[in-house]
Amino acid sequence: MLPFPVDAVTASASGPRPQHRLDPNISVANATLQAPRVAAARHLPLSRVRDLIKAHATPRAWGFLGEVRLDVLRLNLALDALGR
Repeated sequence: MLPFPVDAVTASASGPRPQHRLDPNISVANATLQAPRVAAARHLPLSRVRDLIKAHATPRAWGFLGEVRLDVLRLNLALDALGR
């Protein structure tokens, strides 16, 4: 097992068409890896950021296809709504 989520190193901003460069979703593992940095930058308790990650996770399709994902935009909007 890798010490970090695969999507943390395989997502790329390069590509011929800007609209197809980045997936708006990341894995929950990737979000959890970034949670301490986000909590520090937003002056929030780490537990609050982790709770928001859990609350905004999208389950696997039909309960078994793909990975649990997190919509980064929705998470950022939730963090912004906290007023910090």
